[in-house]
Parts: sequence; C-alpha cells; structure tokens
Amino acid sequence: MSAQASQGQPLLAVRDVSVVFGGIVALNSVSFDMRKGQILGLIGPNGAGKTTLFNCLSRLYQPSKGDILVDGESILKRPAHRICDAGIGRTFQNVALFPNLSVLDNIRIGAHAHTKGDILSDALHLPWTRRQERMLNQRVDAIVDYLDLHDDRDSLVSGLPFGTQKRVELARALAAEPKILLLDEPAGGLNHEEVYVLGDLIKRIRDDHGITVLLVEHHMGLVMSIANHVVALNFGSKLAEGTPAEVQANPDVIKAYLGSKDQ
Repeated sequence: MSAQASQGQPLLAVRDVSVVFGGIVALNSVSFDMRKGQILGLIGPNGAGKTTLFNCLSRLYQPSKGDILVDGESILKRPAHRICDAGIGRTFQNVALFPNLSVLDNIRIGAHAHTKGDILSDALHLPWTRRQERMLNQRVDAIVDYLDLHDDRDSLVSGLPFGTQKRVELARALAAEPKILLLDEPAGGLNHEEVYVLGDLIKRIRDDHGITVLLVEHHMGLVMSIANHVVALNFGSKLAEGTPAEVQANPDVIKAYLGSKDQ
C-alpha cells in the first residue's frame, strides 16, 4: 500500500456495529477501517460473526447499533436492492445464481444495476436505450473475456462445474462496477490448484480494476498470502487486527483457532 492510500478518509468504516438476535449477541461493538486498494481479510472460527457482518454491509441485516460508512456516507438507510448504488458488490458462500439462465444472462443481471429505462422507452427501442444496451453488452463481453468464461457464455449455469459457477458469480458482481467487492468464502469447495488461481485472480482484480476487496475466508493460506490487512473476530467481538503476520502471531487468535492447553 502506498503512503497516500493509507491516509485520509477510509473507503469503508465500520463503527461500533452490534447485532442482537433475540438476546443473542451476534456482533458486539465491532469497528475497523478499510482503505482504498486494500485486500482486507476477515477471519474467525465458525460462529465468530463474519457472515453477520457481511450481511450488514450488504444491507440484508440492520445493525442494532453503530454505523457503516462508505466514502464517509452512512449506508444504513439504503434498502438491500440499492446497495450497489453505494458501490458495494458481493458473492455468497453458497453460490446464488439463476441456475436456469445462461452465463451471459446471469452477468447481464449484474450489469443492469447501473442502467436506466422505462416500459415505453424500452418498448419503442429508442436510440438512447439502444446505446445503453450496446454499452452493457460491451461491458459483459469484456468481463467474460477477463474471467475466461467465453467457452461457457451460452451455457446454463446449472450444468457448470462448481468452480466455474463461482467465477460466474464473481463476474456478475464485477458487472455492477463496485468500488468494494465482498467475497464470502470464495475458496469453499475449490481444490488446491483452484485456490492458488483464485488468489492470483483476486489480486489482479484489485490491481486491474481498482476494486477494494473485503474477504471472508476459512482458508488461512489464501488470506495470509493475499491480504494487506486482517481483522479477526471471535464470538462476535474483534479479537485482533493488523498485518497478516501480526494476526497470525497473536496469542488470542492462536487460542481461538487451536484452543488452550487447559481447555
């Protein structure tokens, strides 16, 4: 990270966020910043609160207290279907595609997040709607080439291998042109070679497209090899924060993952 990228207002600011479900504290006053151009790894054992925090960021959950800001502006009044307007895109731990649509149509759904139209204009096929459609198709084609999905572009998603479906979901997220990309367990179900390729791809997306990445992942090898900064959660609270090396060496993190001798 450059000195310039590490200064000034954070791109994403999580401020004292708590989530309580019927008396169960899923998140307890969690705070951290993410700077533009970072790959930030969010780690923790099962039940640590990682997915709960992701669901707050994508507006599927409403925090019980605290705030979440993107470029200094709170996103908590935005409905989930308008979160892409704040520059946030995401993938899911369990692939959430439209299985009976083609790869191209799934990606187009992401690209349509930034299109405008109405029934009359679309029905009349006005010049501005045709221009918009051409631009959308160009963007989709570029993403298909970038993620090497050309051979599968017309295939139904349901018939594709799981690793390819993961790339399609990533393509759909990129089509919305996010500033922040939330990746929820992207290495889940992938073999060793696919995880290595995924790590290289995430870094290329950051470098080529200027997208900041927040990564929730159990695969510690992946997180520690690509993240600039790591936040560790346990039982809904922030356990540690720092560089990958600092977090890996933190005694509380080691205890959370491995347990202590007296347990």
